[in-house]
Amino acid sequence: MNEGAEFRPPRLIVGLGNPGRKYVETRHNVGCMIIDQMATERALQFADEKRWKSQIAKDSDRFLLKPQTYMNDSGLAVGKVSSFYKIEADQILIIYDDLDLDLGQLRIRGQGSAGGHNGVRSIISHLGTQNFPRLRVGIGRKEGESSDHVLGKFSTEERSILEKSIKEAVLAVTLISDQGISAAMTRFNASGEARKRKSREPESSTELKGKAESSAE
Repeated sequence: MNEGAEFRPPRLIVGLGNPGRKYVETRHNVGCMIIDQMATERALQFADEKRWKSQIAKDSDRFLLKPQTYMNDSGLAVGKVSSFYKIEADQILIIYDDLDLDLGQLRIRGQGSAGGHNGVRSIISHLGTQNFPRLRVGIGRKEGESSDHVLGKFSTEERSILEKSIKEAVLAVTLISDQGISAAMTRFNASGEARKRKSREPESSTELKGKAESSAE
């Protein structure tokens, strides 16, 4: 969808991840964590739909979806559900992890490429378009194999940042649904960039002086 075009609220909200206990709370499953948080806040229950290889919950006039394929085949579930309910691509919101964003940072887009994410690549293939909105959640990038990182679990130190970002992501979905994607981009993309800039700012001369005095003691 064109980000400046008239926005229609999402009818299908998808949290990407891998099925099974082995992958619970791994970085690659952050999309599922956000969908679970939404369901908890709304007292919704997921039903297993084997015909769609999915877990799905109805939330008024929209659906929450957790594909039960492995990540690389996420498009199979999304394609089947969207086809059955006649939901067009611009009303499908995909929530997933992003290695290239700092831990906890949110980034909202109205459309775009897969950006190296195999789950999104599968969805683009099955829908036949990349014109669907997405909410990316930063998991940070570490040295070594990216597969080890994305399939690893969040550390104790990371959990506080994660929990805050999950709550922010739920707020972002609400804003997208109520006011449109442009409003959500303005609020959450801008706030994320501001935090990133602040973390990179050099320390003030007063802070540096204090550290020098402390180290000399």
